[in-house]
Amino acid sequence: MVVVNTGTVEASPMIGCGSSHSGAFLRVAAVLMFLFASPMLFVPLAWARALRWKLPTETALTVYFGRCLGGVLCVLAAMGLAAAQTPAVQPFFFTLVLAATALNIAIHVWGACRRIQPLTETVEIVAWVALFLAALVFYPAA
Repeated sequence: MVVVNTGTVEASPMIGCGSSHSGAFLRVAAVLMFLFASPMLFVPLAWARALRWKLPTETALTVYFGRCLGGVLCVLAAMGLAAAQTPAVQPFFFTLVLAATALNIAIHVWGACRRIQPLTETVEIVAWVALFLAALVFYPAA
């Protein structure tokens, strides 16, 4: 959060207060993302069943979308590991993480409000909010 005060811009005390550990945060987040995304990439139906989704009789599209999302998340995790070693790109990567996480929060809240997702996905909102807040805390210093 940025506060504009008589022509000066000051960052919120929370944003970036852990910036000295930005690289470590990215390494941990990337490993967790690989653990979360790999099942979507390799066994999307088993992943969906574990999260209590009801599967349609025709599963080709479900498998396709699960693998697409899992593949994108695995690439983002790999790029997170690269960004952890390259401080110059960390602000961009953190902004990407914040934007994707905010959108995931909105998607999960929408699904919860419409009651179209299993309880596991609704509970997952807490994890997305925690990731968003952690990314703010570890956002690299300018």
